[in-house]
Amino acid sequence: MVISKTHLLLVVLLPLLGAVLAGLFGRKIGRVGAHSATILGVAASCVLSCWVLWQLLQGAAPFNENVYTWFQVGGIQANVGFMVDKLTAMMMVVVTFVSLLVHIYTIGYMAEDDGYQRFFSYISLFTFSMLMLVMSNNFLQLFFGWEAVGLVSYLLIGFWFKKPSAIFANLKAFLVNRVGDFGFLLGIAGVLYWIGTLDYATAFANAPTVRDATVSLWAGSEWSVPTVICICLFIGAMGKSAQVPLHVWLPDSMEGPTPISALIHAATMVTAGIFMVARMSPLFEMSPAALNFILFIGATTAFWTGLIGMVQNDIKRVVAYSTLSQLGYMTVALGLSAYSAAVYHLMTHAFFKALLFLAAGSVIIGMHHEQDMRKMGGLRKYMPITFVTSLLGTLALVGTPFFSGFYSKDTIIEAARHHAIEHADWVAQYANMAVLLGAFVTSFYSFRLLYLTFFGEERFRDAHAHEAHGHDAHAHGDHHDDHGQHGVHEPHESPWVVTLPLVLLAIPSVLVGFLTVGPMLFGTDMLGHEKQLPFFLGAIEVLKENDVVAALAQEFHGPVAFALHGFKAPAFWLALMGFLLATLLYLVKPEWRVGINRTLAWPIRVLENKYGMDDLWIGGFAGGGVGLGKLSRLFDSKLIDGVAVNGTASLVGMAAGLVRKLQSGYLYHYAFAMILGLVALLALANHYWL
Repeated sequence: MVISKTHLLLVVLLPLLGAVLAGLFGRKIGRVGAHSATILGVAASCVLSCWVLWQLLQGAAPFNENVYTWFQVGGIQANVGFMVDKLTAMMMVVVTFVSLLVHIYTIGYMAEDDGYQRFFSYISLFTFSMLMLVMSNNFLQLFFGWEAVGLVSYLLIGFWFKKPSAIFANLKAFLVNRVGDFGFLLGIAGVLYWIGTLDYATAFANAPTVRDATVSLWAGSEWSVPTVICICLFIGAMGKSAQVPLHVWLPDSMEGPTPISALIHAATMVTAGIFMVARMSPLFEMSPAALNFILFIGATTAFWTGLIGMVQNDIKRVVAYSTLSQLGYMTVALGLSAYSAAVYHLMTHAFFKALLFLAAGSVIIGMHHEQDMRKMGGLRKYMPITFVTSLLGTLALVGTPFFSGFYSKDTIIEAARHHAIEHADWVAQYANMAVLLGAFVTSFYSFRLLYLTFFGEERFRDAHAHEAHGHDAHAHGDHHDDHGQHGVHEPHESPWVVTLPLVLLAIPSVLVGFLTVGPMLFGTDMLGHEKQLPFFLGAIEVLKENDVVAALAQEFHGPVAFALHGFKAPAFWLALMGFLLATLLYLVKPEWRVGINRTLAWPIRVLENKYGMDDLWIGGFAGGGVGLGKLSRLFDSKLIDGVAVNGTASLVGMAAGLVRKLQSGYLYHYAFAMILGLVALLALANHYWL
């Protein structure tokens, strides 16, 4: 069984074809033509991706070939090619499946938007870009896909370009990602300079030649070459996967329409950094310092950004901070050398986080574009499908045993515990505590969202539609007349094109972990009985002494035993405490929140201010850059133009004006000047020569 190059080309090019048809010919083919072309393209790409994964599972050899040579300069050759192994195929299926459901969902969500065809073109173009990223077999193509998804993200965050907040958000995302991308480009340059190739397979094969090489970055400082390369590459991942301190763009990206929040900022684009580090595992395994740096950044992101989600009132921003926290968990796994656990959590997270974002969008539709949870409540009887699917997504997110999120998240927590036992350093202990406490934080803000939205009193009856100030309320042109009692909009369940994707995402959110944890993580069959070859064999390389997942596999006795053991684990009890606290404060004794808010006013204010990180970036780095620009302009206009350029011209003009007065036109003036000159020459001659 051989993977066909034609199939791989179709996987990539069909979404691109849909994007071209919807973008360039949208007016001619109309709305139905635009969504039909893009949905058919992505659906076909999804089917072919599933077929490629099936071939690999049946024993087909991984595909690694160049399909086109872009240019060759000396010994450096830039190709377009594909490397498709089980890691890539898994990503292809996740990207295309989630993208397909988002495309279907968009039919209902963007039904009244003027930019309907343009939106479908953008999300289909994003799918093409993401596939180019994950299927690439060289660093240059990886960088092309990396920048392409960043560009489309910029276009989608600012899709409603008449909203100042949306324009600010997309500019913020673009600029913060440029910081990370600069580091990423330096890392790629380091690979080319020290290893001498842009091809993955060649670079990984030759990487041991630079294991002990060092470089002096400044006088008296010797750095390991693998450490420099890996840290630079990871800085790129910090920007794309929103790790502290390059995380500030992701919550603001909620200014874009909800479908792209699910597609780009939950399931696919933000996981590009996680995928990249896993793909580069042969390089990262050579640098313990880089792995420790990754572990620290991931732990910081997992816990501290989750805390901010506890005080958010915008339904989409709560889910956004949840995304930040879960990306932190994935990064912790990377720092533990548990690359397979990281990409496994990437896969399960894609389903339940896309579900939660799309469910939030369904609530926004049902609430007529209101996003403030304080103006909701009691929606479960109006939106039963949205409520049930949200509940299932929440249970998966908090790591409830037997749900998909439990198997991936608990593996990371167990890996951190094992690493902390094996290593006494403070980074290992810090990471262990961060992922444990993160379980409590995740549970609290997740059930807080659920209670404020679907339970309690119907607070929307106290708020008139014109008072709604949700971020999505801008341009849908939504002028419904279905007012309920008291002259307010009555909530309603979303149309089937919105609820169907919720149901289809809820199924893997519940089942995919149970069915795949053995084969994908621990090298067993589905029930944990028979040993098999590791799923990511050949795609991910881990040194034997770093292989924490292999150590955990010794204690794995099937998904049922794993889940039953989870009920005894500290993470479960911490999550249960978060659930009970949220239930107490938002369902049983909501009046207690007044006193708690008063007592904890200062910490709450710090969290609402996001630790001052926005002020640091906007007022500090961006403001400093603007100030430096103003100083530079002052220097340029006053000193360079005013003194050096205009001053020189003025001096020449003044001198010319003085000399011009000597040219009187009278002969006796010239004769007198000649006599004075002759006297001066004689005086000089007498002084020096006589």
